[in-house]
Formats: sequence, C-alpha cells, structure tokens
Amino acid sequence: MSPRTRKGRAATTRRLPARRRARRPGRRRQRADDRLIGLIVAAVLAVALVVAVVNWLLAHWWVMVAVGAIAVLAGGGWLYQKQQRARWEAARAQGLRYGLSQLDALHHSRFEDAVRDLMRRDGCQDAVRVGGGGDLGADVKATDPYGRRWVIQCKHRRSGLDGSAVGTPDLQVLNGTARQVHGADVAVIVTNGRVTAPAVAFAKQQRLHVVDRHALGIWASGSRPLWELLRAVPPPRKPTASS
Repeated sequence: MSPRTRKGRAATTRRLPARRRARRPGRRRQRADDRLIGLIVAAVLAVALVVAVVNWLLAHWWVMVAVGAIAVLAGGGWLYQKQQRARWEAARAQGLRYGLSQLDALHHSRFEDAVRDLMRRDGCQDAVRVGGGGDLGADVKATDPYGRRWVIQCKHRRSGLDGSAVGTPDLQVLNGTARQVHGADVAVIVTNGRVTAPAVAFAKQQRLHVVDRHALGIWASGSRPLWELLRAVPPPRKPTASS
C-alpha cells in the first residue's frame, strides 16, 4: 500500500468521529421538536375537549340544574345527620354514668377515655386524652366553662382498693409538670384505688387535688361536675351565665 493511500485512510478515520459528533445536535433538536409538537397537540385536544363539554352543557343546561339540586339535597341531608349526631352525643354525654365496677374492668387507656368523657359531660367541650409515652404527667386536659385549665393524671388499678396505692412520687410528677409544662389552673390525680396519707398531705401542701375511689364513685355515677366536688378550686377565669 502506498504512503498516499495510507494517509487517505487515516484522514478518513480521523474525520468519522467529527461526523458522528455533528449528527448528535440534529437528533436532539429533532427530539425537542417532537416533544414540542406533542405538547401542542395535547393542548389543542384539551382545549377542544373543554369547548365540547361547555357547548354540551350549554345545550343541556337542565343537567347542571339537576346536578346542583342533587348536591344541595345531599349537602342538606349530610348537615342534618351531623346535627342529629351532635344532639345525640350531647344528650348521651349529659346522661353519662359509670359504676365503679365498670371502671375497674377497663383497660388503663379506656379509663383515661372515661375520665375525658366525664369532663365533657361536665361541659368541658375541648376535653382530650393525651396519655401515653412521654405524656409528662398529663393524661387528660380540659378547659371548664369558667375558663380554668384542668390537667388530670389517671392512675387505674385493675384490683381497685386491693391494688397498689397511689403514693407521693405520683403526686410529685404531677406537681412538677402540671403548671410549669401544661399550664394547669387545676391539677388533679384520679384513681379508682387507694391514696396514701402522705400523698394526701403532699397534695394539700402543693395545691393539688386528689380524686380517690370514693370521690370517683360520686363523680362518675352522678351528674355534678368535678369542680363542685373538690375543695379550694381556683376562682373562674371568665364570667359565665351561671356565675
């Protein structure tokens, strides 16, 4: 092979990558153009569909009237049912009663629910159960009709009076978090069991309230709110119709 031929082939070989590189921008441009065309076609079809639907609705206006009437009736029915459920819940709450044997049989979390429901019965509409891991001594929180913030710690004993007594350490936890952490006006510990005498003395010193088994039985089986059963409850924060 002559030197000239070899040089020609070498030049051809060197030029091939340049041709390939030159083709790539054209392909990319073609893909971009294809995507643009696709978007334009989709937009045109969407507009055409909207126009067709609008024209159909204008020609069949009674369909919109019927749909609107059905929606109004359905909304009215849903609102009526919601109001009925609210009335039923209010009536049920007003008549809520628990016996001590019922409370003893509850799981500790359901016991907290029962205390929450009793607070709602008494007029604390925002009563909520917050007990669980990391609750910092608060199982139920509520605001009474007088504007006072209640923080309640629940101590459930499956065996009632035969269970372990609530002691001073339990009150110390409540005392350390109820006001400082939870902003309580009234800090309460509720149990279906016993409370030790030192714990009762500590509660009096620290302005805490103890609802033992006897007080719980009166509260849960009657209709008087808890603040009428406790002594030295802070004065109302706001006036009410009954004050």
